[in-house]
Amino acid sequence: NKLKKLAVVLFFTLSITNAQEIPKDKQMHFVAGTITGTLGYEYVYSKTKDRKKAFAAGVLTSMAVGIFKESLDATQPGNKFDLKDLAATTLGGITVSFTINLFDKKKKNKKRKK
Repeated sequence: NKLKKLAVVLFFTLSITNAQEIPKDKQMHFVAGTITGTLGYEYVYSKTKDRKKAFAAGVLTSMAVGIFKESLDATQPGNKFDLKDLAATTLGGITVSFTINLFDKKKKNKKRKK
């Protein structure tokens, strides 16, 4: 549990310090992935109360949106399906799903202790 918290802190610290080196386009894909991942996670969790299914939904939702966007881009002249853009979008979904899951567990553990 402490290792997970340390990993999250380390990830966000590295993200903040290296944000200038990440192209703006990839940052926008990451943000889109976090938004769609949150929507997918929260929807499935509200219906199932199952964190594992919600985690998968968050990741798959962001991935599906990324595939859709890149497929649209590929139809435009001079543009292509960019796997790095898809990876950035999916990483946003993974990150937010992991974070929500981590904090939901923490919240649940606090309730048990009371």
